[in-house]
Amino acid sequence: MNRPAVRDFALLLLRLVLGVVFVARGYQRWFGLGMAQTARDFAAAGVPQPQISAYVVGTVELLGGVFLLIGLLTTIAASVLALMVLAAGYFVHFDHGLFVEDGGVEYPLVLAVSLFMVVVFGSGRASLDGVLTRND
Repeated sequence: MNRPAVRDFALLLLRLVLGVVFVARGYQRWFGLGMAQTARDFAAAGVPQPQISAYVVGTVELLGGVFLLIGLLTTIAASVLALMVLAAGYFVHFDHGLFVEDGGVEYPLVLAVSLFMVVVFGSGRASLDGVLTRND
């Protein structure tokens, strides 16, 4: 089944779920835990430059999530988020095996592949990208 409306709905649903996840995570880093605690957590996990990384990650998650939600510059936002998630998988999760309960790479892999789908298939017509690039 290759119906454009179904494809666009699937992309919208994927973007909305990913956007909510990243906005919530970025908000939590900035305003829930706070940047000082996020940096301490990053340092304990062995993330390089934990102070800078905390601010970069929190900002990219928050803004990238908003861009996914509204569908603006979607492939760029998804690409940057995917690279960040892969880095987190490498620095934080890789040594813990596969399963999320053990702190493994399961969750980052699902996020990275989901973001890759957005990069490959775009934002769909139900997005600001879709509205701004229509040739009708």
